[in-house]
Amino acid sequence: MPLHRSPTSSAILGFILLGIHMLWSVPSVVAQQESRGGGIQVVDEATGRGVPLVELESTHSVRWVSDNNGLIYIDDSELLDQTVFFFVHGHGYEVDKDGFGYAGVRLDLKRGKIVELKVKRKLPAERLVRLTGIGQLRDSLLLGVDHSNYLVPKNGQVVGQDSIQTVPYQGELLCIWGDTSQATYPLGLFRAAGARAPLLDSTGKRFDPSKGIAYDYFIDETKGFVRAMMPLPDRKDGVIWLDGLTKVQSDEDTETVIAHYSRRAGLAEELEHGICALNPQTMQFDVLHVIESLKEHRHPHGHAQIVEIEGKTWCVFGNPFPNLRVPATLKAIQDPNQYEWLTPLDASGKNYEGWAWKKSAQDFTSKDEGIWLDSKAASKREPHFLPSNVEQPSERIVFHNGSFAWNEYRQKWIVLGGRWLGKDSVLGEVWYTESDQLEGPYAQAVKVATHHQQSFYNVFHHPYWDQENGKTVFFEGTFTADFSGNLYKTPRYNYNQLLYRLDLEKLFEKSVTQP
Repeated sequence: MPLHRSPTSSAILGFILLGIHMLWSVPSVVAQQESRGGGIQVVDEATGRGVPLVELESTHSVRWVSDNNGLIYIDDSELLDQTVFFFVHGHGYEVDKDGFGYAGVRLDLKRGKIVELKVKRKLPAERLVRLTGIGQLRDSLLLGVDHSNYLVPKNGQVVGQDSIQTVPYQGELLCIWGDTSQATYPLGLFRAAGARAPLLDSTGKRFDPSKGIAYDYFIDETKGFVRAMMPLPDRKDGVIWLDGLTKVQSDEDTETVIAHYSRRAGLAEELEHGICALNPQTMQFDVLHVIESLKEHRHPHGHAQIVEIEGKTWCVFGNPFPNLRVPATLKAIQDPNQYEWLTPLDASGKNYEGWAWKKSAQDFTSKDEGIWLDSKAASKREPHFLPSNVEQPSERIVFHNGSFAWNEYRQKWIVLGGRWLGKDSVLGEVWYTESDQLEGPYAQAVKVATHHQQSFYNVFHHPYWDQENGKTVFFEGTFTADFSGNLYKTPRYNYNQLLYRLDLEKLFEKSVTQP
């Protein structure tokens, strides 16, 4: 027989069911409340702008890293709603040390609140944003902070990217990178990635990259990941790197984008190299000319500038100092005999005969000059590519990779590059130097940025984005633990591009950096 409930029993059952529902619901509500975190915004004391790549470390060795907006999201329930001490690691930004020598701060963390942390910038260059990789505004998103004025890449699924090359092309900026990492597997793309970036903003003025760049990557439509800019399907072995990206005039009086390509089995072993050209239909590079000898160094390298010298147009290459030139034509760029090195040595590479452009000479770099000046034959010669540290004139700065460009504001040729075997790290310092003449000498140098026990290599200045007639310049480089000897890899930032801004007027306001 069916069970009939009286109104009273139904009410009692309803209360029981409601109670069970409430018991199950309470943990959910509590969990939601406990998951609400607090925030810290790291700002430049002088400008009030958020600073990316500042790491805070708790006394129990947990680390957080600020995003492009300078924000850090903390949801550790055991740290919220109390005062917490953080060590501050800023790569050129710092806080004062306390009486015990700790460089850190005590902050009152509260759920749903953002507390401000001011840091002092110790060097002239201002760190702006991480340009590549995902999660550039992760903490801003988690905190619900408006970040609409920042730009991030449109596509590409890039999580890490190495060393940029650029050239203006078809009204935009063509950007080429080296090895590129993905999230789906430890091996990514090793045959050059590419993207378009703006040269001008919506008003027709020079684009300002200080809030990021919305890169439009060339992608594999089936995967969504970046595609190879130089696939070379018939040569399956080896990675491919491009450098010396520039434009030259062809016989038809049209501009052709060219580069030097190197197919390699690793950092040291080169399998093949030569000159490649951009195919406008496929937007990929094809082999234009294979250089037979792997020992032939007369080819595009580093970064290029088109320069008028005594009525003739040249492609001048440097990394960072301008030391190789060739007539800016498609025919000349493929002929090693048309290249000229800037060197003080004769064809033998042993005897001094004065700085000049020479066809038959060997290449000559900042490292080579350091070795040469230490020899008895050159002990009394004046340095040329070895500027002195403006703060310690007896110290010569050996430059690693970088770039050069004419600067309208200074009315000089300027060089921004890494330092080889720096004091803060092996490849983590960035130095600035300048000269009245393209050929130098480059007399003095000043450190403008640093990365403690981390690398920041292949520095590149973007001259087409210079602001205020060259008073403000932008440069970037690859930030990574590689080659630093430090096993710690900074989350999200490791193996990615960081952008800096340098105010040349302020750089030379200080007496210590007077030219």
